[in-house]
Amino acid sequence: MRRLVVTVSAALLAAAGLPAVAQAQADPLRDQALTWGACTDLDVPVLECATFTAPQDWRAPRNGKTITIAISRLKARSGQAKASVLTNPGGPGGPGRTLPALYQDRAKLVQDHDIIGIDPRGTGASTNVTCGGFDFLTLTDPRDRSRENVDLLYDAAELQATACQVKSGEFGEVVNTEQTVKDLDLLRHLLGRDKISWIGYSGGTWMGAYYATYFPSRVDKFVLDSNTEFTTTFQEIFDEFGRGFQRRFDVDFLPWVAKYDSRYHLGTTAEQVRAAYEKTRARLAADPIPLPDGRMLNGVLLDLVLVQAQYSKWAFADAASLLSQLNAEQKTLTALDVRYPDAPNATLYAITCNDTRFRGGREFLDREARELGAKYPLVGYYQILAPCAFWNRPPLQLKTPTGKGVPPILMVQSVRDPATPLEGAQRAHNRFAGSRMITVADEGDHGIYGFGNACVNDLVESFIVDGKVPPRDTTCPGEPLPDPTAMLASKKPSLAHGWL
Repeated sequence: MRRLVVTVSAALLAAAGLPAVAQAQADPLRDQALTWGACTDLDVPVLECATFTAPQDWRAPRNGKTITIAISRLKARSGQAKASVLTNPGGPGGPGRTLPALYQDRAKLVQDHDIIGIDPRGTGASTNVTCGGFDFLTLTDPRDRSRENVDLLYDAAELQATACQVKSGEFGEVVNTEQTVKDLDLLRHLLGRDKISWIGYSGGTWMGAYYATYFPSRVDKFVLDSNTEFTTTFQEIFDEFGRGFQRRFDVDFLPWVAKYDSRYHLGTTAEQVRAAYEKTRARLAADPIPLPDGRMLNGVLLDLVLVQAQYSKWAFADAASLLSQLNAEQKTLTALDVRYPDAPNATLYAITCNDTRFRGGREFLDREARELGAKYPLVGYYQILAPCAFWNRPPLQLKTPTGKGVPPILMVQSVRDPATPLEGAQRAHNRFAGSRMITVADEGDHGIYGFGNACVNDLVESFIVDGKVPPRDTTCPGEPLPDPTAMLASKKPSLAHGWL
């Protein structure tokens, strides 16, 4: 009855030429429509693409400054989607519009669900941040701890911070998780959903946990796969890289290469393969090999190739082949693909340096690098977040993810995940109320759901589609490391990685 009275009153006021103050004002952000069409910049025919407008700064949403967010959609096969699943590949800062194509053969998931890919603010086809193309990480070898090189290293890290913040300007100050999850909630509204589901990998687990924290009533079925320790700081998360990558390298990669010595000729034991790597690295540090694209293949670039290979067992063969060629001192190499597109890299720095505090300066960084490098030589010397020590961090206090008031979320975690180690995932699980964890035993891949593990696939889809929340934590078996000859005939997809 009250609604009827308001409607009549508004009509009477309008007829009298008076303002209908009881009527809601138009909201151009919430009233915009998504127009889906071909993804003209992506070679993924199964997807549709669209864009929407968001405030540049959600703290001042009506100041006239806006940004564009680019999205994609894998439509439900039924043609009548009952729900929407938003996805994110991690990074932080990884473009995500191609990710929904991963699920096109997951019949149960895609029957009645639209799968949405997103290029988050800062990256991909969305409004970009930039560091002017500068990348301090490859400028000098962090293993060299001479005073001159340490000064160069941290001068470069400081320059990275300055370049990112100057080049990205005021927009860079608002590329952070709080702003991003508000973009996501606007997208939820534009999709016409009261609630959304989520599949996020790596840095996408951070984003998913924070969306759930800021908008608990909008959470349907959230799957967090390969989990950052989203209950702590990015500094603590990235400090665990050394442990995670070294364990994967030692337990999985080196013995696997040794097993196939007849193919790679790097040694019949893990220690012999390690010695071949160290010998090759030292030679490249002293005498880099020019690459056709102008880069130099030095010890740092070799490290980064091997680091990227640890994310997926399906990348082992290419990395081992390259190491084999270099060990044999071949100068003509197969394709080497280690790229750091500027917008994803700049978004990574904006999010990690803006979101959470960073402690310590140059002396702290130097002590930490020596300690972690001695324990974990593959990547322990690399301090990806060193620029955060010099970052002019804007005032930002994120809410703390606790799980309180959030429906149960499902976490998936392999025991030898290199980028998001098990220990941090377990701590996040223990601190996030109501969460359930699927632990994948004897497995080291980063990104499990949708990549071939039948046990995980079934449990995740029972959760998202059927609404079956596991009553307790559970375990799935991992997949064995493949024969390299089989890998050539049966390449499987893996995540496109930033770092998380």
